[in-house]
Amino acid sequence: MKSIKHFVVACCLLSLPAFVLHAETIRHNTINSAKEEYQLSLLKLALSYSDTQYEFKAEPEYLTQTKLLNDLEQDNIDIAWVGTSKEYEDKFLPIRVPLFKGLLGHRIFLIRQGEQAKFDRISSLHQLAQLKAGQVSSWVDAEILKQAGLNVVGTTKYENLFYMLEGGRFDYLPRSVYSPWAEMDAHPGLPLQVEAKLMIVYPLPAYFFVNKNNTKLYKAIETGLYKAIESGEFDQFFYQHPLIQSGLSKSKIKDRVVLKVQNPLLSDETPLEDNRLWFSVDNLE
Repeated sequence: MKSIKHFVVACCLLSLPAFVLHAETIRHNTINSAKEEYQLSLLKLALSYSDTQYEFKAEPEYLTQTKLLNDLEQDNIDIAWVGTSKEYEDKFLPIRVPLFKGLLGHRIFLIRQGEQAKFDRISSLHQLAQLKAGQVSSWVDAEILKQAGLNVVGTTKYENLFYMLEGGRFDYLPRSVYSPWAEMDAHPGLPLQVEAKLMIVYPLPAYFFVNKNNTKLYKAIETGLYKAIESGEFDQFFYQHPLIQSGLSKSKIKDRVVLKVQNPLLSDETPLEDNRLWFSVDNLE
């Protein structure tokens, strides 16, 4: 009787689809915004080129960047997607394909309603430095802006930024061009608006990062991303994603005064010369 049961179980297992038997689980941060959804969707696109089948498991609560990277280092999570720095690239395995084609470093501002005139007079970084910017202290952006000579007020929590701006703790909140409208929608009670004239630009790719020991996942993601680039599917995904389309349309970046900033935190291995990987305003119609 026991041998018959074993035979039946074995037959049932053999009849299951291969992905049920061999799917590998990828633990990732929970998805709480359109930006997070974009990055997870891009990960799924990259891994769709792999022969390995994957399933995706979100953390029950959203992890701050510090917690996320600590968990990645401890192998409690399998992947992180964040703006890069030399420190992160030394600590983890970076897949050096900019997830937003470098658009992460194109920063427009959230400001208080009625204060546009304060920014209309600005045309240089020196002038902008007379005002205060808000940032999360652990973000690489905070250090980039400080080293550019800008006046930066820090906080440990992302959610604090909007209330600190409203309360006058700083004058402007630099956000990637696809972010501020959704953030205003998430805080309808705060009198905020998008500044209309300026844009800070610095090279800041967001990468996928995996644990140093997870070379299999690293190779699968890197291979998949480059296959998507070569096939044109990456650019199609990027330019057709509602987050990117909306941000490029609303921000009117072609009409803005560009204030260029250096990024001293970039690794020498950043693929700045590979034009396939980077967004250019010149590519916009």
